[in-house]
Amino acid sequence: MYFNIGIFLFILGVFGVVFNRENLIIILMSIELMLLAVSFLFINNAKGLNNIIGQLFGLMILTVAASESAIGLAIFIVYYRIRGTISVSTLNLLRG
Repeated sequence: MYFNIGIFLFILGVFGVVFNRENLIIILMSIELMLLAVSFLFINNAKGLNNIIGQLFGLMILTVAASESAIGLAIFIVYYRIRGTISVSTLNLLRG
């Protein structure tokens, strides 16, 4: 049962990235949801197999997800202060 929940959360995150091309915050949240779904699946399978390695991988994924979220939001705030918008259509201005 928990495997289905993890797969559903991952697919929901993929749909959020694929079908939403307007808002960067929602894209970031969808990537975050995919990382948390993978972490959930690692921890669930490690618990079922009595293996500590999967739980450690899940912990590492959680730390990467937290840092990715913090750095991504900081970049969005700086970009919003400079440009006044965080629309995906204006991201081509970042090219050098």
